[in-house]
Amino acid sequence: MPAFEMEWRDVFFASYPVSPEIVSPQVPDRLDVDTFEGDAYLSVVPFVIGDIRPKGLPAAVGLTTPELNLRTYVTCDGQPGIYFFNLDAGDLLGVIGARLFNKLPYYYADMRYEPGTETRFRSRRRTPGARPLAFDATYGSTGESFQPDAGTVEQFLVERYRYFTEAQDGQLHYADIEHEPWTLREGRWEVRENELFEANGFDEPENDPVLSHSEGVSVVASGSKRW
Repeated sequence: MPAFEMEWRDVFFASYPVSPEIVSPQVPDRLDVDTFEGDAYLSVVPFVIGDIRPKGLPAAVGLTTPELNLRTYVTCDGQPGIYFFNLDAGDLLGVIGARLFNKLPYYYADMRYEPGTETRFRSRRRTPGARPLAFDATYGSTGESFQPDAGTVEQFLVERYRYFTEAQDGQLHYADIEHEPWTLREGRWEVRENELFEANGFDEPENDPVLSHSEGVSVVASGSKRW
């Protein structure tokens, strides 16, 4: 698989601290749940993938789609990364391609993305046979922009440059991600509907989330490789 270039735009992170014992049974055996000060995290991340295309092609030929995912933080043989429980997206061909070639748990969804001073993001899963998943929230940010310092929870949550996924045959795969360090602002949101946890077999977390918002980054992602 070739590398891909893309933009991650209007990215919101709502990261809930939970017990590692809640997350561990839901990730592949080869992966260890990563923690910050004893807590694992489940992060709800709505955003837009912009101009995704094979590396070297002009942005004009790329595809753009909203995406909504639930992820956690892991290590494999000591290497930090991300593990996705789901990635719902509004482009059907992109969903099929990502499932086939990147071994990622993508689902097709009917999405409504309405940017502005605050962004309204709505999603309703349409993949036949999959667990239903509906989401409706408005998000934005406040305060001054900053780059997370080393050793902070924000740095733990966003500065991740690899994801892991498990293929149907049980083989672990990964891809490497390249981009500039994140620039964040403190986030705020209003949630009207959020079935991400239920759809992935989790109870609604009891603790308040860490909320962060970014205008986005330019990204190069490698093809999927066997670990």
